[in-house]
Amino acid sequence: MHIKTTKCNRFCLVASVTNPEVFSRPEAQAGFEALFRSFDPEVQFQYFRSFRRVRISFSDALAAAEARLRLNKTDFNGKEMRLYFAQSVHIGSPRLEPPKPDKQFLISPPASPPVGWEQSKDAMPVINYDLLCAISKLGPGDKYELHTATPTTPSVVVHVCEDEGEVGDSSPLEDSDQDDKPRPMRPKIIQTRRPDYRSDVKQ
Repeated sequence: MHIKTTKCNRFCLVASVTNPEVFSRPEAQAGFEALFRSFDPEVQFQYFRSFRRVRISFSDALAAAEARLRLNKTDFNGKEMRLYFAQSVHIGSPRLEPPKPDKQFLISPPASPPVGWEQSKDAMPVINYDLLCAISKLGPGDKYELHTATPTTPSVVVHVCEDEGEVGDSSPLEDSDQDDKPRPMRPKIIQTRRPDYRSDVKQ
């Protein structure tokens, strides 16, 4: 929407009235209107109390000009009255155009993808087949070193866990087939004992 330069309305005056009686007392309004009816009997008035302004519409442009020439900066009930020609605003376009979509990318989520945007494809998962092959060849108790230790970093070693059935639950026959190595005992989880009930303790 483009707003052009404002132009004066030659048929309309705006009176700046500081006397509040013009907006509240009918006698003051009648005296105020009589000043302008002497120039144009068909003059019309619109009162704007909040702005302390009165819009005065004339049927003749010459009558409006003469009224402003004679009554501007005159005294009305002890207060100075000022008169101005009303301003008319001319809009370039009869319709209100939407704003340019310069900052629509700030909307989250965006209303539509920008021009040239394409859906990105998910990357393929990285699978270390050498590591999988080395682990598959390991037996129980074996280890595979991924990275050798340096003076500043430790080594990374993969240990193969033993099966649950081989720790503490193996039969004598199965133990005879395995190496004579001591097997660690599986720790037993001890349940916490509930305190004894005492009648003197208040719940």
